[in-house]
Amino acid sequence: MIGYPDGRKPKKNFEKKSAVKKENKIFNSANRGMNFENDINLSNEYYLDKGLLLVYKRPTPINIVKVDYSKRSARITDAYFEKQSTTDYNGVFQGKYLDFEAKSTKNKTSFSLSNIFKHQIQHLKNVIKNGGIAFFLIRFEAHDKVFLIDAQWVISFFENGSRKSIPYETFLKEGIEIKQGFNPRLHYLDAVIKKYFT
Repeated sequence: MIGYPDGRKPKKNFEKKSAVKKENKIFNSANRGMNFENDINLSNEYYLDKGLLLVYKRPTPINIVKVDYSKRSARITDAYFEKQSTTDYNGVFQGKYLDFEAKSTKNKTSFSLSNIFKHQIQHLKNVIKNGGIAFFLIRFEAHDKVFLIDAQWVISFFENGSRKSIPYETFLKEGIEIKQGFNPRLHYLDAVIKKYFT
């Protein structure tokens, strides 16, 4: 290592190292479950940039009660949900309305139906009734796998009431596994085309 004329050594660039560590953390497969929504959002941006698909994250309807303006930026200190949200995402592909919910589980053997709410089921039933495409994206963190599964199939399972969870093996049989990559992070459009457009 080359030093300064007075004998001092240059300081190491810690900023670069921390940026590399942060980047490695983002792409660490063990961390992917925490970033499921982010993966979908990045995929949606990719599809939008390529002009392939228009899908947006549906905002959660909140009513702001109190805001703290004492710091440099405003911070919400009190708020409440105006009404129950429906599903996470909606959009359009080839003239068809899409609506879907994204869920993640750490369970290795099944997906608990307690993660799905009755108002979401009703909303998805209305989407299907009106000719839209409705589905779920389910991530099994323990297996590092994501599946697209048709909402009608999940609705039937939910309303049947014979089980409180959907076995992992069922996703392997009934679902479509979504390829994961860099860009897009989730190739879920391929699964949508395979399920609903072929």
